Amino acid sequence: MRASRSWLARRLLLGAAQTVAVVLLVFALTEALPGDAAVALAGDEPDPARVAAIRETMELDRPAAARLLDWAAGLARGDLGTSLVSGRPVSGYVADGFGPTLLLASLTVLLLVPAGVGLGVLAARHRGRLADRAISTVTLGVYAIPEFALGVLLVTVFALRLGWLPPTAVGYGTDLLGHPAALVLPVLVLLSRPVCSLARMVRAGMIEALASPYAAQARRYGIPGARIRYAHALPNAVAPAAQHLARTVDWLLCGVIVVEALFVIPGLGTVLMNAVAERDVPVVQGLAVVFGAITVVLNIGADLATRRFAPRGEVTA
Repeated sequence: MRASRSWLARRLLLGAAQTVAVVLLVFALTEALPGDAAVALAGDEPDPARVAAIRETMELDRPAAARLLDWAAGLARGDLGTSLVSGRPVSGYVADGFGPTLLLASLTVLLLVPAGVGLGVLAARHRGRLADRAISTVTLGVYAIPEFALGVLLVTVFALRLGWLPPTAVGYGTDLLGHPAALVLPVLVLLSRPVCSLARMVRAGMIEALASPYAAQARRYGIPGARIRYAHALPNAVAPAAQHLARTVDWLLCGVIVVEALFVIPGLGTVLMNAVAERDVPVVQGLAVVFGAITVVLNIGADLATRRFAPRGEVTA
């Protein structure tokens, strides 16, 4: 118990250090953006007085270190800043776009775990047979298709040719649960690559676990094959998959930007793209910190899950 508490304390300290690193990196990257943000925000024919006013509003005339300290102090209080374009708090943008993004990511993860684990177990159980070869071939082929290309293909077939599903979420606003048909294609695109990689990883872990000495000993004791697979082999196969699942959810934060742009979904990805197009630096910074903090939390959760299934393994994100 003491060792577990010590490990948890170290992991939380590492997470805090990673969060600080995210804040520093986001600030450094936005500072390194080419061009003058004040000139970009002033319009096509910037007036010197307007440019000066924007620079004062953005506090660009102050040293970078002072601006970093003020921004970090605001983050510690939960203040993500204020949009330069609309004057709204960045937290308002996050609140508006969080619902659709969370819905897409949650549906994807809820379908990903049973689909990926189920396909991996099925392939391992029928290793070398038709089912295994079919699952391996299809997952490898689907994984090779970029998300944007797959999305365009699905829209062309199921929306434009067959007319079964809406091509975009235009007109539905943020009430996507009230129009589940608009979620089918986006979730399929988000699900396509992660389910393939997870299935292949679970398959490899199951094959290794089923070939281990403890599995052979369990067979000699007459333990049923189903119990060996699901009570003994599967937890050992899921342990590395938990880390992979966390990385997959990290990828979802990037993939959701592509999907939201393709299907016109008003989530955080759309908010981020609009902020980049408008050179709204506080919104970009705030969303980047939110994405980074979510990544850190997910990695900590994955480490806890991995340690739960494989307590002897020292795993760090």
